[in-house]
Amino acid sequence: MTRNSSTAKVNGLGAILETQTGSAVTERERFATLVTQNLDFVWRTVRRLGVPSSEADDAAQQIFVIAHQKLSEIRPGSERAFLIAVATRVASRMRRTIQRREMAQQQLAENPDTHSPFSEYGVGRVEARDLLDRVLDTMPPEIRIVFVLFELEDLSVDNIAEVLELPRGTVATRLRRARMVFAEASERLQAQRTGGEI
Repeated sequence: MTRNSSTAKVNGLGAILETQTGSAVTERERFATLVTQNLDFVWRTVRRLGVPSSEADDAAQQIFVIAHQKLSEIRPGSERAFLIAVATRVASRMRRTIQRREMAQQQLAENPDTHSPFSEYGVGRVEARDLLDRVLDTMPPEIRIVFVLFELEDLSVDNIAEVLELPRGTVATRLRRARMVFAEASERLQAQRTGGEI
C-alpha cells in the first residue's frame, strides 16, 4: 500500500466521521490518530490473514468502521489488540465470501497454459506467495495471528503478548505450534506441487 493510498483512505474514513452528529472533537481526534497510526499495519495484517490484495482495502475500511462504532469501548492503550481481533473476524468472513472465486483461480493456477506469457516470467514470486497463503490457511486462527505478527510483522513475543492480551508463555507456545504446522504444511504442499509423496 502506498503512502498516497493510505492518505486517501484516512481522508475517506474521516468523511465517515463527519457524517456522524454529536461526536465529540476528542473522539474525532482519537479516531483519526487510530487510523493514521494503524492503517498500514491493519492492511498488512488482513493480507497475511488470507485476504487477497484486491480485497484488502475493503477489509481495512470495514475494520476501521467497526472501530469507529466501538470507539468508546476501546480501552486506551489496547487499540491495536482490538484492531487485531476485529481483523481476524473480518478476514475470516472475507475468505469465506470469496472462497469459490479463489477455488476457480487455484484450478487455473494448477493447470496453467504452457504458452502463457506468464509461464516463465515472475512465476517464482507468484508461486512463493501462493504457497505462503495456502500454508497460512491451514493454521487455526489463534496460532496464525501469532505466527503472522512474529514472523512477518517482526513483533517480539512480549509485544504480541501485550497486543493480544495473552500471557507471554501462551504466545511462546502458540508460536512453537505455529512453526511446526507451518513446516509440516509447507512440506506437504511442496510435495503436492512436485508430485512427490504426500
